[in-house]
Parts: sequence; structure tokens; C-alpha cells
Amino acid sequence: MEFESYKQFWNHQAATPESALAAVDGSASEEVVRITGRFTARQVATAIELNGDDRLLELGCGVGRIGRELAPHCAHWTGVDISDKMISHARERLGHLDNTAFHQLSRTALDSLDDGSLTKAYSVAVLCHMDKEDLYLYLKELHRTVRPGGLIYIETWNLAHPIGWKRWEYEVNHWNRSDQKLRKDVARNQFCTPDEFELYVRQAGFTPLATYSGSPWVQVIAGHSPDEEAVARQHRRLAEQASAIAYSPLFGRLFEQTVDVIFGVLHPRKVLEFLDQHGDQPETPLFRPFIETLWRKNPQLWGDIEG
Repeated sequence: MEFESYKQFWNHQAATPESALAAVDGSASEEVVRITGRFTARQVATAIELNGDDRLLELGCGVGRIGRELAPHCAHWTGVDISDKMISHARERLGHLDNTAFHQLSRTALDSLDDGSLTKAYSVAVLCHMDKEDLYLYLKELHRTVRPGGLIYIETWNLAHPIGWKRWEYEVNHWNRSDQKLRKDVARNQFCTPDEFELYVRQAGFTPLATYSGSPWVQVIAGHSPDEEAVARQHRRLAEQASAIAYSPLFGRLFEQTVDVIFGVLHPRKVLEFLDQHGDQPETPLFRPFIETLWRKNPQLWGDIEG
């Protein structure tokens, strides 16, 4: 099926609560999305130094996977998304909280938000699904809506990392094997090198304070008009907190194996065996449910799931 817009694609993905959960990060259930949401929320909270006075924005909130975990720890949380169906699911999941708001995006702009109305913002697994022009325009909008002294956390696929390149090349080969009669997927994965991603951040008006690129993702924490003292303090803090923010080598390895399974070059049994060897690591519960569900739903590829 060919999709003409981001909205059409993501509304299709969010047709049911279950498909919406699966679309945001492959979660197979509410229990799993809570686990992955808490993991990512800890990364984001550390990256942006979240506190109880913050007015926080999530660009591309999806089902509120991360927002559900962060909203209780700030003064106000706002989620925006191009998909009204995603927002509907998020409203339900965050319905117990009284400090949240949602706005549907209609174009590449944050029209519902006033200049300087936010203290901090973040976007996870979103910018990697949009054209570079839209990525840059949203960064400019974040600069308009985040007040001076504020922080943002953003990430995208890292083309310069071996696993990131491998992920991209899988997609190149998939496109090469297609009949190429239709345009490329409107929400396909998009990739940046660290230098390219930082360039967009700088040109949008932000000051990059830390860039972590030792994984298949480029992660950037940037400030809005920080003075020299603030820059120095954030450099020290983010260097000390790098292990709590940057994706670990184990996370990258598990991601690589997951991609290998998806593209048919590795049996899911191998990933589950690898996960068994690392059962006490925080990354394990992020991947095991996805691999088990993928195997269970595709017995024609790998036989019935074992155990």
C-alpha cells in the first residue's frame, strides 16, 4: 500500500491500540511498552536535566510511551503528533494525569505553541522517519518555542556507525530488488552522519552540548542560547552522565541482531540464546518480547516458537 503523507501512514499504523503500540517501538503489549517507556524516559530525563518546574514538549509523542513516564516529573507535558489516531491512544494512556495536553500537527510547524512557551523538549525515534527538510524545519520550530536557557534532546539513525550503515544498506538492497514503480515509503528510515545532524542543530540556532555517536544512533543534547558558564557546566555534566544517556554496546548488538532477523539472515533462536546469556542486563527485556512475538507471528519462516 502506498501512502501519500506522514499522517496517512501513521494513522494506518495506529488503527488499533495493539498496532499503535507495535508501531512506536515494536512493543507487544501495554506491559512491554511500560518497560521500554521507562528505559527511554530515564535517558531523556538525564539528558535534559528534567525537574519539577519544566514545561516539556515531546515532538512525535505517538501513544505517549515516554510521556506517560515523564509527565509526573514536570510541571506540564505537551505531546504533539501528526496522527490523530496516535494522539487518541495517548490521551487514553495518560488520562490519569492532569498536567498534560495534546495537539495534532497539520504541517511542519508547532503552530499551537507560543514563542518561548517551553523550557525543554525531546524527540525519540521520530526525526529518523521524516525528510531532511522537515527535520530541519522542526528544529527551527523547537528553537522558537523553547525559551533561552532551555535544553533539547534529539536522535536519529547514525549512518557513520557500522551497524547504522548495515541498517541503511539493507534498505538500499530492498529498494534495489523492488519494481521501483512506486515512490519510496513516505515514512521510511532516514539517516544522518553525526556532523550532518549537528549541522542542522546549529543552523536551527541551538548550541550542541553533547553528541553521542558510538552506536547506530546519533544522540544530541543542545542548548538554547547558553552562556559560557552554562556550556562549561553542561559539558561536565553530560560527560559524567554519558553512560546513562548513550545507547550501550549491548543495545547496539541486540539491535543489529534484531535487524538481521527482520531481514531474514538470522534465526530468532540465535537472538533468544544471546539474550539468555545477558538475562540480568536492562537491555534484555527491551528486545525479548519483540523477538518472541515476531517468531510467534511468522511460523512459516522459522517454524513454531520453541519453549
